[in-house]
Amino acid sequence: MLAILLTLATLHWIVLVTPGANFLLVGQLAASGQRSQALAAAAGITCVTLTWATLAVLGIGIVFHAHPALRQLVQIAGGLYLLYLASKLWQSKGQSQTAALQHISLTAAFRMGFLTNILNPKTALFFGSVFATVLPAQPDWSMTLSAVLLVYANAVIWHVFLALAFSHPAIQSRYDRQRQSLSRFSSLMVGLFGTRMLWTTLQELRGRWL
Repeated sequence: MLAILLTLATLHWIVLVTPGANFLLVGQLAASGQRSQALAAAAGITCVTLTWATLAVLGIGIVFHAHPALRQLVQIAGGLYLLYLASKLWQSKGQSQTAALQHISLTAAFRMGFLTNILNPKTALFFGSVFATVLPAQPDWSMTLSAVLLVYANAVIWHVFLALAFSHPAIQSRYDRQRQSLSRFSSLMVGLFGTRMLWTTLQELRGRWL
């Protein structure tokens, strides 16, 4: 059991540390002086991790494979939301820390984290494929529960670390000096993730229609 969980943890950490929309969202909020909001966004992200991991155990990956139109619909919604988020990041380039703090509430930050992660069905497919590959064909309840709690703990540790690390005064000081450039960089990267998700989905749809 220990060897299986170690393998699962290794694969999950490889995905976690790869920069993506979640990374940029938490890092941007924390570096802009919004540590509480970054932690709230992390809570939203990790809540989805727990949800997708649980659904993966219940077979959501099989559902997405059997009904690709459902997955593609979620991907389109996710791509559009990431483009919306990118526009918000771009518009925030000139705000001071005080204005930014007043601009987004803890609830809004949680919602942003939740939506950024929930509208990415690839997360569910990852958990579904990894769980199917790593776990035994018929895992008992203790193995299943341990696997779900493990990936949830990994996500909490990583995203809380990001929120605390990027809220360090030295990082915030550098962020203040390059606020506009970093905001635009984050905006472009999030927009790129959204565009890539939409493009991939449209290519899949084109392949089905032609």
